[in-house]
Amino acid sequence: MAALPSHKEAPQDLLRSAAALWITNILVFASWYWRLDAGGPRARELRGTHTDGAFLFPQMTLNQQARVAMGEQGWSPNFVDYLFLAFNTSTAFSPTDSPVLSRWAKALMMVQSLISFATVALLAARARQYSVGRSTADDHGSHLNHM
Repeated sequence: MAALPSHKEAPQDLLRSAAALWITNILVFASWYWRLDAGGPRARELRGTHTDGAFLFPQMTLNQQARVAMGEQGWSPNFVDYLFLAFNTSTAFSPTDSPVLSRWAKALMMVQSLISFATVALLAARARQYSVGRSTADDHGSHLNHM
């Protein structure tokens, strides 16, 4: 962290740190969604089927006959469903296949998107600054060679 203001970090280290932050963002928010939605995993398991929650998963929109035909009659979201939701939120800055129904989930998704967007924006700005600094140094070096 101390190397950021002084611009002493190597581009590879900066990219590695940004990737670690992005992955951590996904995992933390997936865990929060999984633990908070519809009372948490244990409450969802006790109910047997998932019909109400902060997210409208596609399986929840199927009628009973379609669920039975697909073998999904007792469907309930597991961690992978929330991981997919968190991954899409960090990648697309929005949910893709699961509308968000509750205010707390909307607030969390906005925070998650903001963190992902800030990570990308800061990385892009730093990469731009690095490339401008290199081209300026190269220009000065070539100028000296022509003298």
